[in-house]
Formats: sequence, C-alpha cells, structure tokens
Amino acid sequence: MNSPFTDRRRRLRASLHEAKLQALLITHPPSWYYLTGFTGDSGVLIVTEGGGATLITDGRFTTQAREECPSVRLVLQKGSLMESAGQFLREESLRRAGYDASRLTVAQLRHLKRASGGSTRWISAAGLVEAHRAQKDASELAVMRKAAILAGDVLTGALKLLKPGVRENEVAAEIEFQMRKGGASGPAFESIVAFGQRAALPHARPTSKRLRKNELVVLDLGVILGHYCSDITRTVYVGRAPVRVKTWYKAVLEAQSAAISAVRAGVTCGDVDAAARQVLAGYKLDRYFTHSTGHGLGLEVHEDPRLARGQKARLLQGFVVTIEPGVYMAGVGGIRIEDDVAVHPERTEVLTRIPRDFIEL
Repeated sequence: MNSPFTDRRRRLRASLHEAKLQALLITHPPSWYYLTGFTGDSGVLIVTEGGGATLITDGRFTTQAREECPSVRLVLQKGSLMESAGQFLREESLRRAGYDASRLTVAQLRHLKRASGGSTRWISAAGLVEAHRAQKDASELAVMRKAAILAGDVLTGALKLLKPGVRENEVAAEIEFQMRKGGASGPAFESIVAFGQRAALPHARPTSKRLRKNELVVLDLGVILGHYCSDITRTVYVGRAPVRVKTWYKAVLEAQSAAISAVRAGVTCGDVDAAARQVLAGYKLDRYFTHSTGHGLGLEVHEDPRLARGQKARLLQGFVVTIEPGVYMAGVGGIRIEDDVAVHPERTEVLTRIPRDFIEL
C-alpha cells in the first residue's frame, strides 16, 4: 500500500519528466518532509526521474531517517553536505539536475558543481515541489482544519486576559503556553500582541507595554499541529469604541467578506486582492491598507500563492489561503481580521471558526 509520501514522489517524478530533468536536488526541510516524512534539519534529498529517492544526511540523523522514511535510500554524508550531494550525482551519472536557487547560496552551488566534476548540468527549477505542496489532499486538509480550530480556541482564551494593566508579552507567553497545552508543537510564527498605537504596526512584536482602557488590541497567532500551520487575527477594543473605530472595523470586515466570497477555483489571486481593496476604497481607507490580502498556508505559514495586486496565478482545488485585509492609522492603532480559507471544487470552506463580530471589552 502506497503512503502519501510515495504518492507525492510519484507525482513529482512526472514533473521532472516534463521539465526534462534526471534529478531534483531538494534542500528545504518542509519540502523534504512533504516527500519523505523526514523531520531532521540537515540533509539533501535527491529525487530522480527514474523513481529513486535518496536522502543524504549525517550521523546525527541516520537512525531517525531509517525510522521516519524507510522507503528512501539513505546515504551517509562524507565531507560537506554539498560535496556529498555532488559526488552522489557524479557516481550515479545524473547529467541534468534541477535546483532551487532561492534555497541555495552561491557558495553551496559552487561546491555542488565542483563535486559533480563538471559532468552534471545544473538547471534552475524553482517551485517544482512547492507547486505540489500548494494543493492539499484530504488528509492534509483534515489536519489544517484541526490546526485552525485550535488557533481559534487559543485566541478566544486570550481575550479573557485583556484587562487594563496586562503587558503584551504576558499575553503572548500565555498564548504560546496554551498552544502547546492544546497539542501544538509550537507557534507557526511569533505571536503578535499589539496594544493601542502599536496596533498600527502590521508585524508588531510583543513588548512590555501595558494595556490601557480605550485602546485597540490586535491578536495575530497561529499554531503548528501535525506539521501544518494555521493563522488567525482578531481585533478588539478595550472600552467603548468611538464611531470612527467602529466604521473602520465595519469597512475591514466587509472587505474581508468580499475577498472570501471571491475565493474559488479558477479565480486569479489578484482578483481576490482587488475585491478587498474595492470595499476599502469605498470607505476611502484603501491607502491605509499597506500589505497584501493574503498568502498560501501549509507546512509553512507563508507559501504560494500570494493574494496581492496584479497576481495572475489562479486558485486551484486544494489551496489554503489566508484572507487578512487591514487598515493602519499611525498614532491611533490598526484593525486586521484574518481567517484561513480552503478551496474545494465547487465551494470554499472557512477553516477558522470563531466569530468576526466587533467586540468591546
């Protein structure tokens, strides 16, 4: 019986055939996990068009590799990792090898070329594995659904901590404790807890700032559960919100709803982004939206595709994307609402489940 990993390698080999590659060098840990189940953090995976998969790693990981990916050939690293990979290609007479330039340094490529003896032609082949990773199967979606629900539960619990006097970093610490208590292996990224004016920073890091009454609070967090990531954001107001803040929140919520409605198989990523921006433009708030509408989600918290201006890539069945428009007012604060959305053949599914209504605490 084939495992998900062998099925994924089989599909990748078809891509190698189309690209006229005899082998593909994979140096990115999430991608070699996707293809083999190996969770070590040092190695090179070489997948060949002829059907083989070879993992080169050092003695720290050989026992782990045998346990996690018994169907993959294991080669013990000798010398540097790139020297071992190049030597392997030369010994196997693999003449056309693909690599992802975004995952290799200039020095690493130089070592590969030297070790392969000049007999291997190195061909840029970025994104081959990532294209497969973007389309999640039913088992992956089931894990991501659980990760999204756990993130929502953690965020709901964090709202109870928002009392005047609490520090951002205290809330962040409790968030990450509750993630692990709930079964996560850790946070998908450094949790964002931003009070007051700091909520205007889209990627604010938690500080010792204390929460005061009549401030906006942005909570942006995600968990890693079963190797897959989730990502959710909610914005609340501590106190009685002024009319302008309620109007901004209404605008962002409508923008997010419009973008979620635009998500379906075959739609371009740029069109989803445009749906959010059009709503914010109607409120004359589009110039305060300073980032893209969303991104792909999976084994990494930021994957293909990008939901941004002018992006021509089309959404496909199995994609999971975030939808996270926001507005940011320097000196006042910011508002962002984010959910994870899966693309099915005839519908979409919002994986994150907690309400999006405006909350005053």
